[in-house]
Formats: sequence, structure tokens, C-alpha cells
Amino acid sequence: MKQHRIATIQDLSCFGKCSLTVAVPLISAMGLEVCPIPTAILSTHTSGFSGWTFRDLSEDIPKIIEHWKKEGLTFDAVSTGYLGSVSHIGMVSDFFDTFPGMLRVVDPVMADHGKLYTGFTLEYAAEMTKLCGKADVIVPNLTEAAFMLNEPYIAAGYDEEYIHALLRRLTALGCPTAVVTGIIYDGEHQGAVAYDSKTGEYFEHFNENIDVAFHGTGDIFTSALAGALTLGLGMQRALEVAVDYTVDCIRRTMDDKKVHWYGVKFEESISFMLKLLSKCECE
Repeated sequence: MKQHRIATIQDLSCFGKCSLTVAVPLISAMGLEVCPIPTAILSTHTSGFSGWTFRDLSEDIPKIIEHWKKEGLTFDAVSTGYLGSVSHIGMVSDFFDTFPGMLRVVDPVMADHGKLYTGFTLEYAAEMTKLCGKADVIVPNLTEAAFMLNEPYIAAGYDEEYIHALLRRLTALGCPTAVVTGIIYDGEHQGAVAYDSKTGEYFEHFNENIDVAFHGTGDIFTSALAGALTLGLGMQRALEVAVDYTVDCIRRTMDDKKVHWYGVKFEESISFMLKLLSKCECE
């Protein structure tokens, strides 16, 4: 039986449970072969830490891509996360062109709570929007969607009609399918909503809205979603796996959040992930 292979392109924070330190073990546990391309190496992630080290790997990325091309490697999918520079976006675009035919999942990590992350500019947002136009599936939060569409950010008070229209506008950028995360309609539930422009179908899944913020949960969601889609699950099942797994990771960390503030205990929830996947296979 063929093992699915997925490349993932994002930074490597040596401590902090985000980006590649989440994507590689999580997607591997789902049974896929994971091939990482680190865009940079940091001693820790940048949220809540000070004095962290940073090494840009921009010079290495084209060499990795060229070597993989010479070796005749192929990929079923690629998932991208935090990139950090306009040049990195261009390198991901080159990767898409070099390895055609794979599922391309882009998480346009650049903003939250109505603001761009420190160090990002409107130029970066514009280039990320172009990259999303080359993707098959994009996974922005509401803030990132607003920047991509050059629209005002609406934090709350929206309804299903607004979210559906937002998704349609996102797919008009060129990507067939858009998933928007962090959707809260009633205050009690949070989840994600997706739209497939090829079929006109909407998909959604919600779970408990836990009023807490942990770094890396977006990376966990996108990794789980990309892994599930690469395994062949439909969008509805993939959303259920990604949402429920992410929430379970948060729940397992709540009793230790003062000590474990830098990220969630995703490792302890991998058995739950496997149960979710097994349920999908049985059905």
C-alpha cells in the first residue's frame, strides 16, 4: 500500500511547539511521510520569549528544491505555514511550479486580532495573497482574510451569510477551496467553515469555544487538516478531525496552562487523533 508523501515549508522553532515542531510529528503520526523544508531556525518562537536567536535559511531552500527535483521526487501534497519574508513566498511559489499535480495547502500566517504580526507589511500581505491564488486550499483566520481582500476586519457580530460571502470572495482570488478558522457565531462554539467553489458546497464543524489563547494552535489545525486531506478524507471529515483534535489539545493543556503557556500538549492528544481517523475509515 502506497504511503502518502507531503512536504511542509515553514520555520523551525526549536522550543515552543509550533510550525515544523508541530507539523512533522503530527502529520507523521497520521501515517504520512513528511518532508520538511525549514525557512529559518529560531531558538524559540517569538511570542512571550525575548533574546531568541534567528538564522535565515533562504540560501538553502532553492538548493533543497533543486536537489529534490534532480532526484525525481514527487509529492502528494505540500503544506505551508509561517514563512517570514517576501523572498520565502517566492520560493514556495517556485516549489509549486517545480512539483505540479500535488495538493497545495497554504496557511497565510501573517496576522491576528485585526493586526499584522510584527515585521510584516502590506507588501508581504499582497504577495501572500498572490501565493494563495496558486493554492488548492487556503486556511486564513478572519484577520488574514480581511488583509487578503483589503476589507475591514470584523471581529464579532457576523452571521453565516457574511462568512459564506467572505469565503466566496476568497476563492475568487484563484484558490478553489477556502477554509476560514476561528469562527464564533454564538459565543459558546468555535470552529471552521469551508467553501468549495467547484461544487458550490459549504462545510463547517464546531466544538467548544475555550476562551484562551495558545501559540501554535493554528499550526496544529492546518497540519491536521492537510494531513487528513492528503489521506483522501473529504472536506467535511477533514474539518471534523482538525477542529476536534485542536480543541482536545487545548483541553489537555488547560490544567497546566501557567507552566505550559508556550504551546499545547499536542503529543498527549495524538491517540485521540488516531481514534478520529479510525472512525472516519470505519464510516
